[in-house]
Amino acid sequence: MTTHQEGLLPATRRALLHRVAVAQAEGRTPSLVAAVVRGGRTVWHGARTSVEGHGPDENVQYRIGSITKTFTAVLVMRLRDERLLDLGDPLEKHLPGTGAGEATIAELLAHSGGLAAESPAPWWERTPGSLRPELADVLGKQPLLHPVGRRHHYSNPGYTLLGALVEKLRGAPWEDVLRREVLEPLGLHRTTGRPQAPHAGGWAVHPWADVMLAEPAEDLGRMAPAGQLWSTTGDLARFAVFLARGDDRVLSAETVREMRAPAAAAEAADVLEGTAYGLGLQIQRWDGRLLVGHSGSLPGFLANLTISVEDDVAAVVLTNCTSGPLPAGVGADLVRIVAEAEPRIPEPWRPLPKVDTSVLELAGQWYWGTHAFALRLTADGGVSLEPLSGNGRRSRFRVNADGTWTGLEGYYARESLRAVRRPDGAVSHLDLGSFVFTRQPYDEGAPVPGGVDPEGWRGIG
Repeated sequence: MTTHQEGLLPATRRALLHRVAVAQAEGRTPSLVAAVVRGGRTVWHGARTSVEGHGPDENVQYRIGSITKTFTAVLVMRLRDERLLDLGDPLEKHLPGTGAGEATIAELLAHSGGLAAESPAPWWERTPGSLRPELADVLGKQPLLHPVGRRHHYSNPGYTLLGALVEKLRGAPWEDVLRREVLEPLGLHRTTGRPQAPHAGGWAVHPWADVMLAEPAEDLGRMAPAGQLWSTTGDLARFAVFLARGDDRVLSAETVREMRAPAAAAEAADVLEGTAYGLGLQIQRWDGRLLVGHSGSLPGFLANLTISVEDDVAAVVLTNCTSGPLPAGVGADLVRIVAEAEPRIPEPWRPLPKVDTSVLELAGQWYWGTHAFALRLTADGGVSLEPLSGNGRRSRFRVNADGTWTGLEGYYARESLRAVRRPDGAVSHLDLGSFVFTRQPYDEGAPVPGGVDPEGWRGIG
């Protein structure tokens, strides 16, 4: 029997509304609009506003700040998938003369290229981009503050360089490339470089009085790839689905999975806080849940996009104030509310459509020395290997054309797994990156490195 849910339960919807209402009231923001995505579609939209009788809907634009960086990262990953560049390439190979060319493409994507966090004064978010017409104006005289590749140091100029890289290799302005290659294929028609009505105005709220000050909405010029975009909860909800599942018109599921993996060296504080950075995506551990996405801020606006891939739930939160509510916390709470109140219903178990008997005979218990592991066949045609008890090295493996497997994660990522057979065709052992896995602990019939004591197992006596 198939279960289909049209939307969320009333109690869940009320809990979501309560959370955004508290955020708007306690955060003292003129408006707050949010959306929740589950199962690949928007299942809830809510808004709170200080304007009587007016609630922004899913088509009202807000400025999304650094969520723009994720869009820029998608363009760079498209160039990689087309083999126009490699993530290990130094920037200098494709965009010479910047003064920051020793940083690799991957390091720029992960904010580990050693660049400064901001451009030279004046404050770029509140001044016209025309003040910084060239890359040299964005980078300043000393672009590098840290050794390249050694630490995660968030850098807006780094994404300016990535935007310039896109323009160089595509031969067109960054925004035009973005519209043609990402926005139009995904149907994000309300995501633009400049505001298009209806859109919210940006405000600063006085910290000690309930009064407001209008913020300027500057065109960021060269800095646009780091934070220019305006968007809506409707568009960002669709973008969240893409970041969770991929879309072959833009990026494959495998590539967006690569973007969601940690790619920058974590500092001690990051380890304690449970935060990391991938290739254009922020990663955090929140209440035991792994979340990916990005936050954004520009004068007058705060934004957040949060995705729990495991729960198949995402949230978008947009506000029009310079400081106030913490959209990342609100987004995480919206995901949690739905995931806990209405847990994901797993797909029905189904047997494999076919099975290779030579692989089936490998299923079961194996030993690396005295450590017990289980090898299982997976629904996608691969295998998994994991400890029978406790923590330990585990991985899924994809099958290769020659009958070997390649590790997909953890310690065994990209390592090769193969079944070694005796002359009579019987399985002798598994070879995993030179580790020998045997059917019995230190099986004397297998080529265990160092050999097996001929006296065998014994007690003390």
